[in-house]
Amino acid sequence: MTKQITLGGGCFWCIEAAFQDVKGVELVVSGFSGGDVKNPAYREVVSGRTNHAEVCNITYKPQIISLKNILEIFFLVHDPTTLNRQGNDVGKHYRSIILYHYDDDFNIIKDEIEKYNKMYFNNKIITEIQKYEAFYPAEEYHQQYYKNNNEEPYCKIVIEPKLKKAKSLLKRFYK
Repeated sequence: MTKQITLGGGCFWCIEAAFQDVKGVELVVSGFSGGDVKNPAYREVVSGRTNHAEVCNITYKPQIISLKNILEIFFLVHDPTTLNRQGNDVGKHYRSIILYHYDDDFNIIKDEIEKYNKMYFNNKIITEIQKYEAFYPAEEYHQQYYKNNNEEPYCKIVIEPKLKKAKSLLKRFYK
């Protein structure tokens, strides 16, 4: 049995890289969700006219990794307290968002956000929570971006530190 969750926390390349080597994660696809335009292209999304966020649709085996564990990684690799930005990446498409696929996941997500608000963050978590409606995969060159381009400056400067932090602090989740 597999389940899905769709997560956005800044540039989808960062989220994708953080989950690709997680035990129990079967598939990570970069794309767009949470907006109101069908089948948007990357240029449309970054223009701000679609209301979509850059997200990753994650397929996982809950008997190997739980939703709580996935959220632990998610909240470690991005700042869920900043509105419409992650570092120098600014715009509504970079917002923190969780799109849940199953109704029983909603309370788990709410409880985890409440827990993280109390334990780890000085500022309030402003991650949007929405019921999943649709996901549109990004263009092929966005898929497995870090694995295919890890020498690029963005990968070295932005993605790599997040990945190293996650693999160091949460090594029990990684292959």
